[in-house]
Amino acid sequence: MVERLVHRGPHGSGHKELDEAWLGNRYLSIVDPQAGDQPLSGGANRDIWLVGDGMIHNHRRIRAELGDERFYTDSDLEAAIVLFEDHGPAAFERLWGPFALAIADTRGRFAVGRDVLGLSPLYWAKAGDSVLFASELKAFDKSLRTHVEPFPPGHVWTPERGLEAFREFPGASPVLLQSRAPHEDPPEWIFDAVRETLIRAVERSVTSRQSVGVLLSGGVDSSIITAIAARHSANAGRRLKTFAVGLAGSGDLLAARSVAEHCGTDHRELVYTAEDAIEVVPEVIAGLESFDPTLVHSAVPNYFVSRLAARHVKIVLVGEGADELFAGYTHYGRHDVGEELHAELLETLKGMHIGGLQRVDRVAGALGVEPRLPFLDLDMVELAMALAPEWKLVTGDRPAKWLLRRAFDGWLPDEVLWRRKEQFGEGTGMNTVLCDHFEDTVAPEDFDAEADVLQPRLRTLEELAYYRIFAASLPGVDAQATVGRFVDA
Repeated sequence: MVERLVHRGPHGSGHKELDEAWLGNRYLSIVDPQAGDQPLSGGANRDIWLVGDGMIHNHRRIRAELGDERFYTDSDLEAAIVLFEDHGPAAFERLWGPFALAIADTRGRFAVGRDVLGLSPLYWAKAGDSVLFASELKAFDKSLRTHVEPFPPGHVWTPERGLEAFREFPGASPVLLQSRAPHEDPPEWIFDAVRETLIRAVERSVTSRQSVGVLLSGGVDSSIITAIAARHSANAGRRLKTFAVGLAGSGDLLAARSVAEHCGTDHRELVYTAEDAIEVVPEVIAGLESFDPTLVHSAVPNYFVSRLAARHVKIVLVGEGADELFAGYTHYGRHDVGEELHAELLETLKGMHIGGLQRVDRVAGALGVEPRLPFLDLDMVELAMALAPEWKLVTGDRPAKWLLRRAFDGWLPDEVLWRRKEQFGEGTGMNTVLCDHFEDTVAPEDFDAEADVLQPRLRTLEELAYYRIFAASLPGVDAQATVGRFVDA
């Protein structure tokens, strides 16, 4: 299983066998490259072991509270070990940030937990008396793949107590200023709070010994992230690196170039051809572990830009999450009732761990870079989902993501800050190129015969083409249970 995940951890591998558990991983050393190799050991007798993915944002606070003398490394994940020593599985309640962790000790205790948003990937399957966990579907033996399911975010599993939720999903109900009429502007402190919370999330994401860059599409989300990170880098005496890709003359390339020039970044771009894009689709789908056309369209340029970035940095900031928090996608514009919009945003956020987040994690992970998502910092999610949803409705004088754009007025040129929303695949030119090619690979009579393989049924010739590639690369996987799809209600 570990060897099937070699792409996720180019820096090495390790394992630890205990009486009741076996822990192994491929690791990408970020926070403590010298002493943070995994499995990580800790506790008073160094008899607690951990493997995991992600980042514990509040690890310094935990160290200060529990005593620095109890820690052996600078790894942020060691905070989970020391908490586990004191509190057992309840330790997961106190961890803040993206994570998927497995912890075991010599006394037979064992626990696996995943962050509440599902930012770090995790799957599991039962095999007789054993339970297996892994970051990707491809890690599991073919004979087990029909039993594999996504591990639910915000939960912990132990052999004694089974699966338990340790934190509720944030933002179930808006709580701020609901008495204001929808046409009234929010008070200025709302914009200040959005701005300052995102700035803090970006700064938390770039605090590392490793080099950091931004995947810059030229859209408003990645441009805002770039503007914040560029200021932070300049204050630290560094020049931020940014990366953009697209077909020749694509809108994303031109917009990204404008943002990079405005923010003074060290900008690199790659122009690829339609043939290049078509050629990598099988590799992208195998790594992505999804066949949804919307994800594939965006994953192909994401593959090229992550590969470009991997030559220069170890960490990349990504603008994912802003559309789900501030209603940026076109289909959200059909709502004219705030309560209905909020319900859809909440449902979308809960499904991101087998949707948009899958693209971000898999593509970057396959190329040896760690993606970080400031918009999905838990502080940012809690604030955004507490806001009155009426402020997120699209109206005549309020375009999509109006609230977010207003919060960063003056940070970017108006033509960028108020640029019309384009899907990543649209701005890079992928939608038409891939659709036209792969639709031609499926005969209409084959589509009629095979479209009902899933429910809801496959929608287009293109989707069937991608599904065939997916099934060939991951034989045995139950796509119905493991793959999220963008299907209109």
